[in-house]
Amino acid sequence: MKFQLLLDPRAIDDIQNVIDYYNEQSQSLGEKFEKYLNKYIIGLSKNPFFQKRYDEVHCLPLKKYPFMIHFSIIKDQVFIHALIHTKLNPSKNWIKK
Repeated sequence: MKFQLLLDPRAIDDIQNVIDYYNEQSQSLGEKFEKYLNKYIIGLSKNPFFQKRYDEVHCLPLKKYPFMIHFSIIKDQVFIHALIHTKLNPSKNWIKK
């Protein structure tokens, strides 16, 4: 079964902010991060059943970067809420719906 992917506009902002940050460090870093993240996001469309951390929110950590994708599964949809830096307090940079 393939799941439809939906991204919260705030998640898109999170992703763009990280890409912009890495591009400030080196032009190719943002592109590398984006390609790496896209593999994880596409993978969620095939298998979204990762650890539930709280309520109905699942989390998928990125192996090479200090970020975690926060998402929910609703029927045949994966709704990505946020991309959270794992070393920051999530309550400061993500307001749960």
